[in-house]
Amino acid sequence: MAKFSKKRGKASPEVSTASLPDIIFMLLFFFMVVTVLRDSELKITVAVPKATELTKLEEKSLVNYIYIGRPTKQYQAVYGTKPRIQLGDKFAVVEEIPLFLEQHKIKVNEAKRSRITSSLRVDGEVTMGIVQDVKTQLRKANQLKINYSAGKRTEEL
Repeated sequence: MAKFSKKRGKASPEVSTASLPDIIFMLLFFFMVVTVLRDSELKITVAVPKATELTKLEEKSLVNYIYIGRPTKQYQAVYGTKPRIQLGDKFAVVEEIPLFLEQHKIKVNEAKRSRITSSLRVDGEVTMGIVQDVKTQLRKANQLKINYSAGKRTEEL
């Protein structure tokens, strides 16, 4: 009969996983604090007009936001006080709108591209000249779905 001998010293000790949940929660809290949810910083003042008949946009990922208004005080020294266009995080001229739309179309699934909407967030004090220029560029870029953003007005009887 053969004797069984124990192999001592050859097995490595197990790694302790007791601190693993603590590390995971620390990482979770870190990313929750560091993550920024806003997609663009507003560099212009926009006080949208009030309306009573509003329709909510369903898929926010299919919306291009074009802001039109006067620059905020910190940007007035550089850009002046005339109404300006903001596309994403930067000031733009009317001719840059088609490129902005193409960059957004690339990010969207091909099946959903026909449902992309351009939402104009226009300050109530802005004249219609710049808005008409933006609408002309949207038409040239074949972006025909346009939405005007407005705030909810409470009806007083």
